[in-house]
Amino acid sequence: MAAASLRTNKLRSALTILGVVIGVATVMAVASIVQGIRSQIFNAIEVAGPQVFYVIRFFSSVPLNPDRLPYEVRIRPIVSPEDAVAVRRVPQVSYAALWAQVNVRLEYEGERTQMMIVYAADDRFMEIVGGTLLSGRLFTRGEQAAGDRVIVLESDVARHLFGRVDPIGEVVRANGKAFRVIGVYQQPENIFQPPGQAMAGAIPYPAARENLHYDETNALFIAVKARTGVPVPEARDAVTVALRRVRNLRPGTPNTFDLMTQDQILDVVGKFTTYFFVAMVALSSVALLVGGIGVMAIMMVSVTDRTREIGLRKALGATRREVLWQFLVEAATLTLAGGLLGIVLGLLAGEAVKAVFGFHSAVPLWSAVLATVVSIGIGLIFGLVPANRAARMDPVEALRHE
Repeated sequence: MAAASLRTNKLRSALTILGVVIGVATVMAVASIVQGIRSQIFNAIEVAGPQVFYVIRFFSSVPLNPDRLPYEVRIRPIVSPEDAVAVRRVPQVSYAALWAQVNVRLEYEGERTQMMIVYAADDRFMEIVGGTLLSGRLFTRGEQAAGDRVIVLESDVARHLFGRVDPIGEVVRANGKAFRVIGVYQQPENIFQPPGQAMAGAIPYPAARENLHYDETNALFIAVKARTGVPVPEARDAVTVALRRVRNLRPGTPNTFDLMTQDQILDVVGKFTTYFFVAMVALSSVALLVGGIGVMAIMMVSVTDRTREIGLRKALGATRREVLWQFLVEAATLTLAGGLLGIVLGLLAGEAVKAVFGFHSAVPLWSAVLATVVSIGIGLIFGLVPANRAARMDPVEALRHE
C-alpha cells in the first residue's frame, strides 16, 4: 500500500524526499572527506616515521598571532641553533636540526604560484619528510653553511613554473629573492597537505634566515629523530634534560619549550576533524529536518485525501493500531527511499572528493548505516502525527467525509 501511494503521487513524493536525499548525501560526503583526511594524516605519519618529534617554542592547537603573543609565550626564548646543537649531542638522538616553514610565492618568467610552504632545513630533510629526488641534487654542506640561495623544487611546482623546460640551473624568485634550482624532488603521494599550504620545496635554513621572513613562534622548530631501537619517550626525556641544561633551568622551574610528538599532532587533527564533522552534520541535519517536515506535510495531505478509506477500514474491523502502523510504514517508506537515494548520491560524491583531493580511502560503512537509520527514524517521528490523526478518526464521521 505504501508503494502504491508513492506511485500514485510521483512528483509530490519526489519533492518530499528531496530534503532527505540531500541531507543523507551530505552526511555520506562529509564522512568520506573526514575519513580521507584521517587516512592521509596517518599515512604522512608513517612516511615521517614514528621516531620523529619536534621541539617548539610553545605548543598551541591553533596558530598564535606573532604580534599579540600571550605573556606565557613571550617569556620563552625562541628556539635557537644552540638548542639544536645540544639536542644533536644527545646519545639517544640520530638527527636534530633547526628548521623553519616559510610562506613564499615562487615566480619564473611571469609564471607564479600561490602562497606555498618552503622548508628551510638541511641536506637530510628527506629523512624527515620522505620522498624521492627525481633529478639534480640536494644542497651540499658547504652551501648549507654559507647560506647559498639554492632550492630543491617540488616536482608539481617545477612542472607548473617550467613546463617542459629543464629547471636545473634556472633561477626562480621566492618573495622577490633569487634562488638557483639545483634539484627536483617528489614528495610522497600520501603526504597530507592542508588546502592552500602545499609544499614548494626546500632551501638551506641559513638562506631563509638571511633572506626571507618567517614566524619565529609558529614556524621555527627543531626536527628530531630518535635512534633506531630507542623508544620515543626515552629520547624525549633525554632531549628535555639537554635543553634544560643548555637553558640553565633550575630544578622545579617549568620548561621554556614544548615537545610535539606524532601523537599530539594526531590528537590535534583528530579534534579538528571531529569539530568539522559535527558542524557539517549539524548543517546536513537542517536538510533532514526540512525533509522530515515535508514528510509530515504530505502524510497530513494523504490522511485528508483518504479519510473515506480510513473510515471504511475501521468499519470493517481495522483497529486503531493497524491504521497507525499503516501510515507510519508509508512515512518510513518515503524517507527510506530518500535515504537509499542519498546513500547512492553520497557514495558518488565521496568518489568525486577522493578524485579531486587524491584521497585513498573508502566511504566508512558506519556512515551508510547511520544515514539509513536516521532516514527511517525521521519517517517514523514526523509520520507519527498524521498517523495518529488517522488512527483517531471516528469511522462514522470518516465515511461521511466528502
